[in-house]
Amino acid sequence: MTAAIASGEPVIVGTEPGQTEQRPLDPWLEPASLATFIRVHLSYLWRHARILSLRRPQRFTELVQLRKLVDRDRRMPGLIDKLAVKQMVADRLGAQWVTPTLWSGMTLPDRPPCAAPFVLKSRHGCRQIRIVRDDGEDWQAIRRASARWVRRPYGRWLDEWGYRSVPRGLLIEPFIGDGQLPIDYKLYVFHGRVAAIQVHLERETAHRWALYDRSWRRLSATRFDRDPPQPAALAEMIAGAETLAAGFDFIRIDLYDIDGTPRFGEMTFYPGSGLDPFDPSDLDRWLGRLWLARGQIERGPMP
Repeated sequence: MTAAIASGEPVIVGTEPGQTEQRPLDPWLEPASLATFIRVHLSYLWRHARILSLRRPQRFTELVQLRKLVDRDRRMPGLIDKLAVKQMVADRLGAQWVTPTLWSGMTLPDRPPCAAPFVLKSRHGCRQIRIVRDDGEDWQAIRRASARWVRRPYGRWLDEWGYRSVPRGLLIEPFIGDGQLPIDYKLYVFHGRVAAIQVHLERETAHRWALYDRSWRRLSATRFDRDPPQPAALAEMIAGAETLAAGFDFIRIDLYDIDGTPRFGEMTFYPGSGLDPFDPSDLDRWLGRLWLARGQIERGPMP
């Protein structure tokens, strides 16, 4: 398999049980190095405590690793770019879906360029964010942190190719939460249809998440939390995510529900870098089947 990825030979991917399909790699694709191949395997083993199967991947998390190694879709960087993607979303869904940009650039000025509260984030990475709620924030510490973000390219350490050509930079948006960050709804879209919604709660204080199907039936293991109420804009969010995801076998669309109005967050092609376990673990195989279904989306609940 190492030689196949490095040389551009066909990769054998499972479709339905007992079937395989050869996907020849396009000649312009940047081959993954042996070091990348080893690193991806070791990271997967460390997080999932099992050997990564790339010859016939069946799990969602395995398919994310395969995407890292062989998928060089030129559309990815422009959709990952948190600044550039806003125009595409506005064109397809309307400007009301997009949180306005208050400032963008490479280096933060000596003083905040807009009134608090606001959110500073990088345009080219993940988990690079600072919330400025009032004038008491340490602006110089924020400037130093943001300088580190733009100094280093993102995506290399987890081998997420799509981030590599996203222009490095910063942007500021108005804070859209009601004191706390809003609930984050991450819609998993397979072949143009939303199949699952990952709901992230209390991201600043007691971060946790649960997975639901598109009819708001819980898929992940039940814990102490009661199920959060279905968002008022769920139907619009599903329709909007499916519009944005058209033409991709899988993409995750992150949205918010702000007072019953859907708001776009970001897109990602590598959820959790494929390293976050699912509970129950059968979810991993179920989502993998949806990815491999070639448009034959399973419409029933997880078996």
